[in-house]
Amino acid sequence: MTVTWKWAAAAAIVMTTSAMAATPRELLVQAAFQTTNKDQALALVGQAIAGAEAGLLANPRDKEAFFQNAMGTGYRAKLTRKPADAKAARKMLEQYVTQFPRDPEAQLAIGGWHLDAIAAGFLATTVLGAKKDAGVAGVDRSVALGGDRAFFKGFAAMMHIRLDPKNVALARSLAEQAARGATPTPLDRLAKRDAEALLIPLRAGDGKAAAQLSHKLLPFGRLED
Repeated sequence: MTVTWKWAAAAAIVMTTSAMAATPRELLVQAAFQTTNKDQALALVGQAIAGAEAGLLANPRDKEAFFQNAMGTGYRAKLTRKPADAKAARKMLEQYVTQFPRDPEAQLAIGGWHLDAIAAGFLATTVLGAKKDAGVAGVDRSVALGGDRAFFKGFAAMMHIRLDPKNVALARSLAEQAARGATPTPLDRLAKRDAEALLIPLRAGDGKAAAQLSHKLLPFGRLED
């Protein structure tokens, strides 16, 4: 029993150290795409926000820390449905886009903010000021600026078909490009895999099934009901 206890203690230390060593970006990716439990997802998002805030305290001009703080705040809003967090995330993302207008990740984030708020349906247009046109514009700019990376095209395909299940042709074109796209990061590899899955209903012309799958593949779609 002593040996078992020591093994468990050592494992716990390794897991804790690993979580502490993870960057805010890595924590958010884990929360959004690898977690099926809402409480666990919220805990990871909280850790990411704390890490990003610590980075900003050390260096207020830390671009990555600012962006991950904005993303974490937006993710927390998605999980808790708190309008204050959603508005704060939008303000931070808009500030970031103003400073870095040619950053495709920022364009996807602000576009996603609008489209996610609309998809959530919690009085988005009145309470949060979410706009379909602003969402589509941001997503499309991310595709134009993102080169051949699978991440931007794959996520654009999912967001477009989720927004309009009849838009099969555009979503299929984007998913085809994502399936052939470059995969320099874990998110690109994830997007490529998801695009390949999305192409099954899209090639069959089934926009409704593709939209339902997109709901599952986009951030926090894997959470258990």
